[in-house]
Amino acid sequence: MAVMKSIRDQLAPIHPEGYPFLGGFALATLVLWWLYEPLGWIAFVATLWCAYFFRDPARVTPIRADLVVSPADGRVCFVGAAPPPPDLGLGAMPMTKISIFMSVFDCHVNRAPVEGRVMRISYRPGLFLSADLDKASEDNERNGLVIDSPAGRFGVVQIAGLVARRIVCFTQEGGRLGAGDRFGLIRFGSRVDVYMPDGTTIIVGLGSRCVAGETVIAQAQADAPQRLFSKG
Repeated sequence: MAVMKSIRDQLAPIHPEGYPFLGGFALATLVLWWLYEPLGWIAFVATLWCAYFFRDPARVTPIRADLVVSPADGRVCFVGAAPPPPDLGLGAMPMTKISIFMSVFDCHVNRAPVEGRVMRISYRPGLFLSADLDKASEDNERNGLVIDSPAGRFGVVQIAGLVARRIVCFTQEGGRLGAGDRFGLIRFGSRVDVYMPDGTTIIVGLGSRCVAGETVIAQAQADAPQRLFSKG
């Protein structure tokens, strides 16, 4: 069963954000093939990687008000307390924070960690340091969301990485997100930080591998007697 799920993830549909890039790679492949066949083969492999990078597999999300699911595929690179970015308006006191680093081989479609209303969206230009560095949270280009959920207010920050040059956000202020809903995408290596309210219990550790919309990374304080699932 796990093998079949892995195959489905690799053969997932391509997100529309990837169409222009895939078209460019395909055109370059044709030109290079015409000029010099070995270069054409290299470009063909790069085109396959581009399609793989922009894959958008369906996910089955556990739905319960006290569960916090991973917003990104990747590796947990920070677990602890840290003050949220000032532009989120969540105050200066440290909050429980989990950071997930996405390599260029991870799916880069980001999903909401909790259900709720988008209270704020704040974009800030910045540098393009390696996304797995602590300084990336402060210095890199980023886009932050504040989600008002039954368990409290959560901050979710998309952070551009060393080769990332575009953060895409699909939602808007005042909109509603369900847990596991797609809310954005970051082009190429990057990271997502989640800031959680007091009383949240972290259930992943450094180095843990996460699947966006499926892996439960924390449990918050909220009344939720039953766990349901949503596919999307």
